[in-house]
Amino acid sequence: MSSRTDTDTGTDTGFGPAEAGGRHATTGAHPAKALPTGPGPTDAPPTGPRPTDPLPTGAHATAARTGEAITTSALHAAATGADTFPGVLREALNRRGLSLERVSERLRGRGIAISQATLSSWQRGRSQPERARSLRAVEVLEEILELPAGALRSLLGPRRPRGRTTPAGDEGAALQILGEDSVVEKALGARFRHFNQETSSLVVHDVVTIGESGTLSGISTTNVLRAGQAGADRVIFVLSFDDEAAEPVDIRVTCGRLVDATYLKSLKSLVLEIHFGRELAKLDTTVVSYAVDVSPSETPATHYERWSRTNLHEYLQQVFFHPGALPSDCHRYVREKVGAPPRAQRRIPLSDTHNVHVLTSRCKPGVHGVAWEYGQGTGGPARTGGTGTTGGTDGTGDRPG
Repeated sequence: MSSRTDTDTGTDTGFGPAEAGGRHATTGAHPAKALPTGPGPTDAPPTGPRPTDPLPTGAHATAARTGEAITTSALHAAATGADTFPGVLREALNRRGLSLERVSERLRGRGIAISQATLSSWQRGRSQPERARSLRAVEVLEEILELPAGALRSLLGPRRPRGRTTPAGDEGAALQILGEDSVVEKALGARFRHFNQETSSLVVHDVVTIGESGTLSGISTTNVLRAGQAGADRVIFVLSFDDEAAEPVDIRVTCGRLVDATYLKSLKSLVLEIHFGRELAKLDTTVVSYAVDVSPSETPATHYERWSRTNLHEYLQQVFFHPGALPSDCHRYVREKVGAPPRAQRRIPLSDTHNVHVLTSRCKPGVHGVAWEYGQGTGGPARTGGTGTTGGTDGTGDRPG
């Protein structure tokens, strides 16, 4: 099987993984429950002041804050059937019998200053929360109004362009690498245009682990991000798998706080949203680290790629093989875009600790991969083909396979 990760200063999936932005940074592992699979694509939440679209029914999301599996239909039902942010907010305020003055006071008591005028504008649909502080207020409003986590946040539409923001250019850079109608675009939906636009990746380190049967066992990534503007507080990563039998069974975040994890079975893609733990000032840096264990697959992995739509200061890619599944040959390669012929191919040696690595400084946008094959009599698994996995974040992507 193969996998890939995109990053693009805001997401980790073929984007150059699609770049992603981040959230709460904490010490220690944050395990997530095994994720149920969903039948259809869904929009992954964007980074920073992020636009969020509701998840389609059937796409399962795991909210780290509550540990619950939630769906859009369940959220809407809990919110009395309203299907817009202003409508859900108005209904919840009426149900709780709270005045805007009282809500503003309770928000202020939690350290969030949101005026009555702003709240009124939100419930009338004249404006929507977009800045990091406002998005945090929405999360607290869900608690105050006794709504399920994400009931309001999931209903926010795409962020409205301001000033010199040029999302179209960011989208164009991603399309140059990923192509039209990519799995990343399908997974993120309307948020594809804006996601992770407030941060960029500086350094990415991917570690891919291949099990005894030659199939993908796990992926771990450490991403050093820098804020392009003040207020960034989260990042999105998209990991895509070539083999539908390979599904995420455990997620651990060791730097950052896992907020949402959604596996889209029809797209064979995992969307992660990770909070930095604070709002970044402009040019501030933060580190996000996560690991994903994968269920056993029937098809051996033959490659791993990272898709990047932006420049990286440094990219380190490592692949560790089980002693019982050692490859006969390994090589690195680069593609100008997804689906393009590989170029700059070069053999890389297998170390005595059964791993290979590629270190690239001033890593340019494109697809950066490692591929391997098993020869007869090498002790590796017999195979007739291979699959891959792609993960995304901050404009770059990884794809083990």
